[in-house]
Amino acid sequence: MGRVSTTPRRAGVALAVLTALLVSGCSGPTDRRPDPAPTSPAAPAATPTPGASLPGADPAARAAALVATLADEDLVGQVLMPYAYGDAATRVSPGSAAGNQALAGVDTPAQMVEKYRLGGLILVGFSADDPTKGNQETTNVDNPKQVRALTDGLREAAGRLPAKQAPFLIGTDQEYGVVTRITDGVTLLPSALAAGAAGKPELTEAAWRAAGNELAAMGINLDFAPVADVLATRSTVIGSRSYGADPKAAAGQVAGAVRGLQAAGVAATVKHFPGHGHSAADSHEGLPVLDQPRKTLETAAWPPFSAGIDAGAMAVMSAHLDARSVDPGTAATFSHKLLTGVLRGQLGFQGVVITDGMNMPPAKRWSPGEAAVRALKAGNDLILMPPNVGQAYDGLLAALRDGSLPRARLVDAATRVSTMKFKLADRSAPELSTLGGPAHRKAAEDLAAAAVTVLRGACGGGVRGPVTVTASGGRDHTRAALTEALKAAGVKVAAGGTVVHLVGYGDGDGDLRADAAVTVAMDTPYVLAKAKSPTLLATYSSSQASMTALAGVLAGKVRPGGRSPVPVTGLPATTCGA
Repeated sequence: MGRVSTTPRRAGVALAVLTALLVSGCSGPTDRRPDPAPTSPAAPAATPTPGASLPGADPAARAAALVATLADEDLVGQVLMPYAYGDAATRVSPGSAAGNQALAGVDTPAQMVEKYRLGGLILVGFSADDPTKGNQETTNVDNPKQVRALTDGLREAAGRLPAKQAPFLIGTDQEYGVVTRITDGVTLLPSALAAGAAGKPELTEAAWRAAGNELAAMGINLDFAPVADVLATRSTVIGSRSYGADPKAAAGQVAGAVRGLQAAGVAATVKHFPGHGHSAADSHEGLPVLDQPRKTLETAAWPPFSAGIDAGAMAVMSAHLDARSVDPGTAATFSHKLLTGVLRGQLGFQGVVITDGMNMPPAKRWSPGEAAVRALKAGNDLILMPPNVGQAYDGLLAALRDGSLPRARLVDAATRVSTMKFKLADRSAPELSTLGGPAHRKAAEDLAAAAVTVLRGACGGGVRGPVTVTASGGRDHTRAALTEALKAAGVKVAAGGTVVHLVGYGDGDGDLRADAAVTVAMDTPYVLAKAKSPTLLATYSSSQASMTALAGVLAGKVRPGGRSPVPVTGLPATTCGA
């Protein structure tokens, strides 16, 4: 396992002292849920730390001062991060209003924020070839201008809450690759597996700094990325979302992504602890089992999480995984042994622990309220995507009042969340005009170019004569993108030319083309083991940057220097030498 930073441990000690002071001065619960107001009858008579609300003050001190003023109802709201229906904060379609009524008893996202005194909201959306699409019941995203208007409206609603001093959290799953919520009008990075193939953390860091700036410009300050799962199995739910099968190499990539993202003022979330890549099963369908010995998890699954923590990651996402060697029969989301014992104790993480979606089957074993209480008691600080916001809120509040949820645990969670918020405070958002700018495109293209891998055939040299681009079903957009990139690179594209065939996410042996001179894998490269083409390439991604890089290789203008970050039966990691 990688080195454990001592800085988070020291911060954790300070946080624990502040939390203990807060708990000793807090009053008991109230009997009703009052309307949002600057204070409530339940608010403790605490005096905020002098200067704690001022820019530049220590985030932990600012958080402690704020939490000391909050009523129980506000504390509960600060540990919830639901989703909402609609692409605007205050105006939604009748269908979205109906969805919000079923979810939270309100019509609009802004009303949800105010009614439940929320600390944050997750933006969800659909994307092609997305293994998490069953978890996305609505979409909030269309284009950057719309997203910025939505986030501005959500922050305006949060500005009327007692916790308004702390920035409102707006998160999304912008991993790049198959899980990318905002796809139009932004710079799209190649997938994590492509970055793993490039093997240059400095390029990963630069690309993620560009991505972070674009997220910040849209008003998003929390990204549920990077994926720290080592791809130890041929998991289709993780797949190209992982940086690869080598835990040490993946660790360097995760650290680079964390540094880049947080340099832009967006909190990074390393996920899915304790390591979803060590199971081929899908937690969106059931509870996957990790049956590896604990020592194997320590050496083969946890190094990227340690590296992310050492790089300063503000958040870690817990997963719906049954790690049998640590806490058999209990999903990590609800495991005190894993979250408090291992993640906090052994790995030294003192930031915010966030659940995976609580609308997924392993979490729906219990009611939304009981599941939220169990998750918080296990060591989570932020409850993500409860299937019913009102029930989760009321369940937490009831457990607080009857003592089954220790108040100290709720205060600790709210303080950790608020500390993260204040770490993100006092930064102005970049202008939307920065999206897709030349510097950002170059960062993505440099990473994509370094990723292209030759697994069979000559190392470079390009293709001869005209080219015909074909693709497996449903990939017309990508085929067109490569066609245009080839033309721009000076390659003639014509019917009857040398066949370059593209395969991607979800494709198998039946999607290969026997007469293709070149077969290109745009996701995990495993399918190439059965391809008959004399030349086999992998981009691991179908992004525009990856198609531009591929065109450069096919034109003989770019040397393909990538190495496959996962083993492919019968093929080398590259034919291009060391």
